Amino acid sequence: MPARILIAKPGLDGHDRGAKVVARALRDAGFEVVFTGIRQRVEDIVAIALQEDVAVVGLSILSGAHLALTVRTVEALRAADAADMTVIVGGTIPAADVPRLREAGAAALFPTSTGLDDLVAEVRALTAAPPAATG
Repeated sequence: MPARILIAKPGLDGHDRGAKVVARALRDAGFEVVFTGIRQRVEDIVAIALQEDVAVVGLSILSGAHLALTVRTVEALRAADAADMTVIVGGTIPAADVPRLREAGAAALFPTSTGLDDLVAEVRALTAAPPAATG
């Protein structure tokens, strides 16, 4: 069964072309993708993630609010007992913010210059089932 991925546009960012391209690339790579559309509240993103039982919550943020929105999303997932959902972030991400986003709980970061093949490979690695224990 393919991994389910939520692609969300939190906050007031109204630019969704990149998120749609990413959603399409992931779908074409065999993932099940749920796209929320633009201007989503963090609470709604978490509710959709729970309802859709996704493995990955992908945040697409071009507004400059990537730190605050990532922190709020990770905290809301933890509060909903969904800390096992992987959070990834893409968009306008200055290199200086990468360590802070990782500390906040982002498992992977995809600045606007990331190639789609690289993104798909990283998401595949994040959603790969761990090898079965042998004994």
